[in-house]
Amino acid sequence: MTPENTIRIALTKGRLEKKTLELLEHSGYDVSELRSGSRKLIFKLPDSNIELVLAKAADVITYVEHGVCDMGVVGKDTIMEKGGAFYETLDLGFGKCRFCLCGKKGEDFYAGYHTRTIASKYPEVTRAFFSKKHMDVNIIKIEGSVELAPLLGLADAIVDIVETGTTLKENGLEPYETVAPISARVIVNLASMKMKKQQIQQLTQQLQDGLEARK
Repeated sequence: MTPENTIRIALTKGRLEKKTLELLEHSGYDVSELRSGSRKLIFKLPDSNIELVLAKAADVITYVEHGVCDMGVVGKDTIMEKGGAFYETLDLGFGKCRFCLCGKKGEDFYAGYHTRTIASKYPEVTRAFFSKKHMDVNIIKIEGSVELAPLLGLADAIVDIVETGTTLKENGLEPYETVAPISARVIVNLASMKMKKQQIQQLTQQLQDGLEARK
């Protein structure tokens, strides 16, 4: 566990990191050291009990689950794919995009009775989506440009994150159906929520106020 008086927060590196730092600034915290280009991975915010840890998205969940971080900021996409035991306490509303079922433009994905093959970087999200539909599908995990799978005839469709849809359009693909909306979420370690409830609730309220101040 983290020290008794410290709230350690794991932040997802990249775009969510930038937006989270903006939110912390609006919530009254000094994040200037993180903006300085330092290569440090752990930062103590001045005049506060808060430490920030920079990590990859999947690792944010690991650190929070195991209690070495009390809280984390991570995309709903990672939460859906990786799962885990923690509280999901706040939708921060930024990093918005969506999981979509996509394929070749103009095709009827649900026509016919053959077993479909779906390519995705997110096999667990894909499995859960089709399970709710009571459909058996073959799932192929792709690490790179998943849009290639239907173009090369490897898959009937893909499940992927769609933000603007430009890449799909330029490759003759289109979204068929929204699987789930995605945005940045705050997660909290199960034990920390009990042991540090007051500090965590106070910080959560500050973040909520910061979100309001940004509007």
